[in-house]
Amino acid sequence: MKGRTIVLDHLNDRPAAALMVDGQLDDFLIAGDAPAVGTIYRARADRPIKGQGGMFMTTPDGPAFLRQVKGLAPGAMLLVQVTGYAEPGKAIPVTQKVLFKSRYAIVTPDAPGLNISRSIRDDDERDRLLEVANAEMGESEYGLILRSACSGEDIAEIAEDIAAMADLADQVMGDQGADIALLCEGDGPHALAWRDWVEPAEVITQPGGFEDHGVLDALDMAQGISEPLAGGGHIYVEPTRALVSVDVNTGSDTSIAAGQKANFACARALPRALRVRGLGGQITIDLAPMAKKDRRGFESTLRAAFRADSEDTTLVGWTPLGHYELIRKRGRIALTEALR
Repeated sequence: MKGRTIVLDHLNDRPAAALMVDGQLDDFLIAGDAPAVGTIYRARADRPIKGQGGMFMTTPDGPAFLRQVKGLAPGAMLLVQVTGYAEPGKAIPVTQKVLFKSRYAIVTPDAPGLNISRSIRDDDERDRLLEVANAEMGESEYGLILRSACSGEDIAEIAEDIAAMADLADQVMGDQGADIALLCEGDGPHALAWRDWVEPAEVITQPGGFEDHGVLDALDMAQGISEPLAGGGHIYVEPTRALVSVDVNTGSDTSIAAGQKANFACARALPRALRVRGLGGQITIDLAPMAKKDRRGFESTLRAAFRADSEDTTLVGWTPLGHYELIRKRGRIALTEALR
């Protein structure tokens, strides 16, 4: 099965979306019990965390944690937005930098100015988009980013999208309430698929689409720890309480050449393996044996692979034992937790 297919369905009575690329599960989103990323609250400052520069906040959905905050006194009210998935028993991660995202536009109340995605390089297209941006935003004090999905799209649809996000921003940012409240819910899996999976694809919305298009079989594999590598070997992806362990295994071929080949294949496969499993946090890769001179090439391959990933990832570097560490944002519910 070639090409890209987006399948919108339900799993365990939860809305879910799957992106299949050439018959392989490339991304998967499913609703969780925790507040969705993008949810906006009017929250109350509760208590600071000394030494960390953070503040626990009170929201209608439970405690939240705001990092790197200064001059905020307990009892103060402010707008915050959910930035990641809150694991059971932990505070909701939030930020003061509120954004309003849609398929074509991002309205940025705290960052004025009109910007167009750098991936749109054609000057005529950029002029066309800048014209509609100016027409819709007018004298607004808010900023606007036009996303890469705008390229070649109908100008009326883009204008409608910008206007909807600007109106929502006005409504939320102009809130004058005095108590904690939920002001805007984050997008669910179906809306996120429409918003973020922008490359051309066949879209399936009929019930039973997961079964008909191989999603259920792919999810069965993703619930396991083993992931086959192109050219032979496997990686074993095992989440623990402290971190996610990734072990590179070359199988019966234990040569240095096989190790180097498997390690580079791991670098290319790892973003997808983590994405479909919904895994983030601290990640440690136990690589197969390879020459030290190949480390730079491995890092370059890993960096290129994560550049196209949907979640922010920081490549930390090598440990004295020769492991490689990285930190990935927890932006979604873990697959195993969602399917319990």
